[in-house]
Amino acid sequence: MEVKAGYKQTEYGTIPEDWGLMELRSIAKYRRGSFPQPYGLSKWYDDISGNPFIQVVDVTDEMKLKPETKKRLSAEAEKMSVFAKKGSVIISLNGSVGRVALTHYDGFIDRTLLLFESFSVPLDKCYFIYALSAVFREEEKKAPGAILKTITKEHLSNFLLPLPKIAEQEAIGEALSDADALIEALEGLIAKKRQVKQGAMQELLRPKENWVEKRLGNTAVLKARIGWQGLTTKEYLDSGDYYLITGTEFKNGYIDWDDCHYVDMSRYKQDKNIQIREHDVLVTKDGTIGKIALITDLPKPATLNSGVFVIRPIDDAFYPEFFYYLLCSNVFIEFLNQLSAGSTINHLYQKDFVNFVYKTPPTLEEQTAIAEILSDMDAEIAALEGKLSKAREVKQGMMSVLLTGKIRLNHD
Repeated sequence: MEVKAGYKQTEYGTIPEDWGLMELRSIAKYRRGSFPQPYGLSKWYDDISGNPFIQVVDVTDEMKLKPETKKRLSAEAEKMSVFAKKGSVIISLNGSVGRVALTHYDGFIDRTLLLFESFSVPLDKCYFIYALSAVFREEEKKAPGAILKTITKEHLSNFLLPLPKIAEQEAIGEALSDADALIEALEGLIAKKRQVKQGAMQELLRPKENWVEKRLGNTAVLKARIGWQGLTTKEYLDSGDYYLITGTEFKNGYIDWDDCHYVDMSRYKQDKNIQIREHDVLVTKDGTIGKIALITDLPKPATLNSGVFVIRPIDDAFYPEFFYYLLCSNVFIEFLNQLSAGSTINHLYQKDFVNFVYKTPPTLEEQTAIAEILSDMDAEIAALEGKLSKAREVKQGMMSVLLTGKIRLNHD
């Protein structure tokens, strides 16, 4: 394969001619965290005055630590543990393998983590965490179909890292950090908007004096695929013209059509009662009980498996979108809690669900107005989530071109 002028072919791939390529063992000194044995003994912990004890669960996929962990070590345990000062680079070796982070507080690390203590070459830590993460993901691809549950220090030692000059490392690290900052800002804004929406739901759906009490069995038709129809998972198709909704495709209160299986025409036409329409409200009755979805669009005809109810009002007894938000509120959660009486519900039976009692504004106009306010909030959140998804894609694209030198930053 012909290599572009100014580049060279290496074991890592094609990189600029002026970049180096070194094994991790030659770049850094590192050691694994530790913890006194036996591992779970309570005397090793001090919840008040001890230093944070960082474990793999505290490292995110976004190359950051979660907010400071509440798990802390006693003074006795600290003597036998590995200290990572603020600004250290760590990587997970077990569990969620290959998570890299730059620590933002002092702490001691668990034996599932590896601490990079010193570097033998000029190295920008921001560049290093992105490059190390990218190299690890490439290592994962070398074992297709396998789930990497652990990695040894010896294996890690053989990783090859591309090394531009320090100025270019700093520029790459800064560019990728800026991309992460945008992602973090969007995540924070989405979380805030969700909190605002929850507050609005609590206020708008709180029953007022003139609201009317209703019983689901008297105001709605509940349908699901009945058992004798015998639809099995062997009939689930990976493509087709008729969607099958099973409950696993419920995402943030709506259907992720890209995640749906399909069925053939005969299965779709078998039961008109569960041929899905826009404005239908869906509730899972098996598996994870009580997940809610609203059908706002229908790219293709769709039907249900036996684990999902479809709910439709009788004679305009309620506005479907209002009822959807009602089911998303604490009113429905409290109903399910009453059914369970402290135990786990394995199935939501129709004979129980029809006794769900709820209250609505007396007119459809008032119900519609409430639903539209909440729907507008959902649309705003969805738009932000679209921006977040795009920002993540852009960052991945940036990593692909910057960490291989396909696009150069601050170089002679």
